Amino acid sequence: MDTANRQSEMLDYIAKQRRKRDLQHYWVSFALMIVFTVLAFLAVYFRKSINDYLIAFFIVTMAVVQVIFQLYYFMHMKEKDHGFPALFLYGGAVVVFVTVLSFVTIVWIS
Repeated sequence: MDTANRQSEMLDYIAKQRRKRDLQHYWVSFALMIVFTVLAFLAVYFRKSINDYLIAFFIVTMAVVQVIFQLYYFMHMKEKDHGFPALFLYGGAVVVFVTVLSFVTIVWIS
């Protein structure tokens, strides 16, 4: 009985440590998203001294990074049992990328 109790306590301790680590990851991710948002606002604020194309590229890059953070941490795409939803999300992202690329190419050629 003592071994089963000790094993149960060890499993509880491991679960508690995992929850603590996940909470720390959430807070770090949240803080990074706030920093990325502030950086994007600062880029727009200083638009007089920065090239417009560089600002647009920077804002889109910050948006993509934030989407990745959202999917990975807050939508739990890092979990092993989310393979099927991840397939649809990433497949949709590829379709959106190809669609935007084709429209940009069509406009650029015209």
